[in-house]
Amino acid sequence: MIMLPTPKKFFLTAAAAEGHSELTAFDNALLAGKIGNINLLKVSSILPPAAEYDPDLIIPPGSLVPTAYGFICSEVPGELIAAAVGVGFSADTFGVIMEFAGRCSRDEAAAKIESMLREAFASRGMELKDIKIAAVEHRVEKVGCALAAVPMYY
Repeated sequence: MIMLPTPKKFFLTAAAAEGHSELTAFDNALLAGKIGNINLLKVSSILPPAAEYDPDLIIPPGSLVPTAYGFICSEVPGELIAAAVGVGFSADTFGVIMEFAGRCSRDEAAAKIESMLREAFASRGMELKDIKIAAVEHRVEKVGCALAAVPMYY
């Protein structure tokens, strides 16, 4: 069995886009979020200990990238959709990632993320030291997608 190494770097991204189909809207949102040319491996919500935040991280095309993400697509013109991700940081151990997507505003999505992070830390009995959130909203024109993600790389 091949094991992936533990990621050492990460960033947050949130983007929205239109397309002719839900799949192309999703792909265009990935491109707008600067993660359209990598292979996302959907992971659950733990940021490895000592992972370094690098907002300028460039990931080689085609890379297999553990990513926590949420997205929503809609074909309802005029509908407001949003996606958000957040990372909660502890003082000395791993972090927790939460993702959300829904029919709401950017601010509502970000508030949901903050609430979920606070609950996740309380459930673990850990002290929450800091939070980073990325969120986006999109008013659908024809077929839209809102996406938020935390890609982690080596």
